[in-house]
Amino acid sequence: MIKKDIKITLLEYNSVNELNELERQLVNQAMRTTESSYAPYSKFHVGASVMLENGEIISGSNQENAAYPSGLCAERVALFYANSKFPEIKVNAIAIAAQTNGSFTKLPVSPCGSCRQVMLETETRFNQPIKIILYGEDHIFVIENASVLLPIGFKEDFLKK
Repeated sequence: MIKKDIKITLLEYNSVNELNELERQLVNQAMRTTESSYAPYSKFHVGASVMLENGEIISGSNQENAAYPSGLCAERVALFYANSKFPEIKVNAIAIAAQTNGSFTKLPVSPCGSCRQVMLETETRFNQPIKIILYGEDHIFVIENASVLLPIGFKEDFLKK
């Protein structure tokens, strides 16, 4: 048997003001985008904003459905829309913010497994890391790439014979 450790490194900030201008802009857009969320069941409103290499910011919010599996997370809405609008443009970063009961979460909200897989696929597709910025009122986490969030992710190599 071989034991292997998987580690994750992240930067933790106490205020959005500690981020650079582009990161602040992306976080602020993600926060605003929570307002377009359709979350009548969970009341958990999530916004995600993607910064593309060409400077465009594409945003998406979670969209629930009474048949829960039919909804879609904010991260995938934003990434899929960015890909459909700018299919050849690399994704540089994504910011994610969430609110419930009219207030943003105190701690950053981490993307679900499906969203992590889509981020990993996007990194692989463009051969470029995606910076992930997770916003919370008390803390902001910055992760340098999606692969650390899904270290044993499903990749195209598994589909080859």
